[in-house]
Amino acid sequence: MMKPLKTFCILLFLLISSSSVNAQANKTSTVDTYVKIATNLGTMVFRLSAHTPNHTANFINLTKKGYFNTYDFNRVIKGFVIQGGETDSAYAAMEKKGETIKRLPAEFNVALFHQKGALAAGRDDNKDKSSFLGQFYVVDGKKYTDAQLDAIEKRIGKDFHFSAEARKVYKEIGGTPTLDQNYTVFGQLVKGWEVLESIASAQKDKADRPLVKITTKVSILSKKDVKALLATN
Repeated sequence: MMKPLKTFCILLFLLISSSSVNAQANKTSTVDTYVKIATNLGTMVFRLSAHTPNHTANFINLTKKGYFNTYDFNRVIKGFVIQGGETDSAYAAMEKKGETIKRLPAEFNVALFHQKGALAAGRDDNKDKSSFLGQFYVVDGKKYTDAQLDAIEKRIGKDFHFSAEARKVYKEIGGTPTLDQNYTVFGQLVKGWEVLESIASAQKDKADRPLVKITTKVSILSKKDVKALLATN
């Protein structure tokens, strides 16, 4: 049988070790991940959110596999969004064939809204508002007045109200507030605003597809690149 003092010391050591491990795990989980979307019109850099763990993990996983590199920005609407990844028509074709389309449950967070430069997941008109795994869009948007935002709040319903921060951003910078609480935002543009503008302003056909293909190559920034990025901001 162990002596009481020895037993206490062992338990204290285990408690301190456990706390240290948990603290390190939490520290690691809150480290921001940055991704780069390189196009033939320039490069955009986005910070992914820790508030949407499933969407962020999915985007990182597909990026590591090079999934998005075979696609392009296939739908551009000035004052609204630019869309990349898998196309709407491809998903519709899969559904028509009876194929099972994997989706991610919605991850809405009041801290993440459709401000200009928001990175979000596309979806079809499903009642659960769950997202496609392989489709994303970036908000271009426009500015809104308080009266317009009030009207949008009423349409969203369920006692929804824009935060003071969101309201300020929508009025001064712009976005697409009509998409809030309907599509999951999981990242935000931090560099390459002029590229977003160029893509959103691209000439397109009647189906909103750019006349000149806008390629995408998505990669995860290294710690060194992130450090350099933050030093310049």
